[in-house]
Amino acid sequence: MKFTAAGDVLIQQQIPFEPKDFQKIKEFIEKGDGRFFNLETTLNYEGECCSNQTSGGTYVRTNPESLYDFLKYGFNVTTFNNNHIMDFSYDGLLKTIEYANKAGIKHCGVGRNLGEASAPCYLDTPNGRVAYISFCVTTYIANMAGEQTRRVKGRPGMNILRRSEKLIVPEEDFNAVVRIAKKSGVNAQNDTIRKEGYLPPLKEGTCELGEMALFEKGDCYKYVLTPNKDDLARAEREIHEAKLGADYVIVSLHCHDQISEDKSDVPEFLEEVSRFFIDKGANAVIGHGPHLLRAIEVYKDSPIFYSLGDFVLQLYSIEFAPYEFYNKNGLTPYDTVHDILKKRTANFTRGLMEDKAMRETVIPYWETDEQGKLTHLELLPITIMKEGVNKSQQGLPALSEDTSFIDHLAKISLPYGTTITMKDGVAVCKW
Repeated sequence: MKFTAAGDVLIQQQIPFEPKDFQKIKEFIEKGDGRFFNLETTLNYEGECCSNQTSGGTYVRTNPESLYDFLKYGFNVTTFNNNHIMDFSYDGLLKTIEYANKAGIKHCGVGRNLGEASAPCYLDTPNGRVAYISFCVTTYIANMAGEQTRRVKGRPGMNILRRSEKLIVPEEDFNAVVRIAKKSGVNAQNDTIRKEGYLPPLKEGTCELGEMALFEKGDCYKYVLTPNKDDLARAEREIHEAKLGADYVIVSLHCHDQISEDKSDVPEFLEEVSRFFIDKGANAVIGHGPHLLRAIEVYKDSPIFYSLGDFVLQLYSIEFAPYEFYNKNGLTPYDTVHDILKKRTANFTRGLMEDKAMRETVIPYWETDEQGKLTHLELLPITIMKEGVNKSQQGLPALSEDTSFIDHLAKISLPYGTTITMKDGVAVCKW
């Protein structure tokens, strides 16, 4: 079988024309049987949905017509299981499902309950059936879809892969944390709740600092993320189910987690869960979230794209915003969205749209044998347009004239055993 994929599609306006290089990009995408992207917006009309109290950063939405315009690129499956799907609360999530269904696009990762959100979606192609499963790591836990019981219906929401956090620090610093906690009283409430039996006791050698962090005494400094066992078990169960109904299984994983100030560094946690999916039967993992490229690994003859970066980035195309977005930026609803964006970007000098690395991406194309093992992998270099184009084209993809960023992708992928070289306009991967 053959596949293509794109990362984040943060679209907020229509595309009623053919953008630069549209036909060439479309032809490359349509080489795949399964053609996936991450829809990082909500679909709803003005006045249909109230805003959530919190958002994924920016409150993003677009009229449903924008999805129809975008699908002309040739994609046939998506997820909107990311940190923005609850920007306009439950109604925004349910409206996005409704309009995606009307557009005829397959999707996974969110639903009216946890069973629906975690279930695979199936894409039938002339060359076989593909199952897609979607997890999101970076979001508020309250956005997680709920299980149904015999008498209570499930809660709409997302298929979340939860993780616990802890900071390992040497003994001297650990003792300082214990002193700070004791003298400040920041743990008083949790200590009382534990005595009452409503929280489990802390393990020996660990200390909380209120709700901020869990510390563990060790011999180094390390930030540790541990995946939730129940969520991993659900992932294993859904992959097992998908293997029955499909020839090829792909897991989508939205994760913003960082381990350093270099966003392209891959956290150990992300490596662990991605390889877990492959170990349990998935044939590929498509990562997205940090808005830039991360390394590519071929693990057990299965590709792992730790992040595909952005494919559409229209952060300056917000038509209107809720009160919370004004308030968060120290403004009032009597100000304009222009004022919000100008302030948060320091007069348009910082932020995702101003960072060249956030506008450099690739579209992978890969082929597999009858057992689902990877046989060929190449990448089409893409640049998101910003300079020298009109407002309606800003944030849309075009073929890269400068492919030097592929050298960086090759450098960060090499430790995973993947070599990447340019040939005839595409980057060819070997492993």
